[in-house]
Amino acid sequence: MTTTMTGDPVELLYRATTTPRLVEVPALTFLCVDGHGDPNTSPAYAEAIQALYAVSYAAKFAVKKETGQDVKVSALEGLWWADDVSTFLTGDKSAWDWTMMIRQPAAVTAELVERLAAEVADKKPLPAVAKLRLVTFEEGPAAQVLHVGPYAAEGPTIERLHAFLRDQGLALGDPEEHKHHEIYLGDPRRAAPEKLRTIIRQPYAPSLSRHPRATPRA
Repeated sequence: MTTTMTGDPVELLYRATTTPRLVEVPALTFLCVDGHGDPNTSPAYAEAIQALYAVSYAAKFAVKKETGQDVKVSALEGLWWADDVSTFLTGDKSAWDWTMMIRQPAAVTAELVERLAAEVADKKPLPAVAKLRLVTFEEGPAAQVLHVGPYAAEGPTIERLHAFLRDQGLALGDPEEHKHHEIYLGDPRRAAPEKLRTIIRQPYAPSLSRHPRATPRA
């Protein structure tokens, strides 16, 4: 039976099932930090996460103070790419480039981020705060699927998502333009590895694709 999701179009992008589906991602604004290397061993990765959460929570409280709006801090997300896309299947994390990011509400501006970053840096030494940037980009057409389990076991889920795109006549395109995207719904500090929930999203290149076949929306 085919079912249709209803609700806020943006929030629906942060819901997924283990059945791949096509989505259209509009322009969204993120607080970002760029880096390279294995996220399990790179000090720069840990520093990036600390900075993102520190300034995102500062932004949450600043927005509430200035507007009365109680916004939530969104899920951590990551864009991942490498010269050899097969490293995502083999798990060679040392070759990965990444942009870690947290989506921001419309009330968060570049000026506010600059002020909050300075305030956070004054209170606590966080090296990556100086690398934060506020970016708005439109990901466009993509496919996504829910992975349940450890991050290290994502390979088969990624391959299944890529196979889904191929079956639809859709091309992955340039890996630096159409980056592998992960949305971390689970917190590894609080959830057992086998219960972690991650949305895996893969944008595709419409100009290189055949006309996709219609698919049920989970």
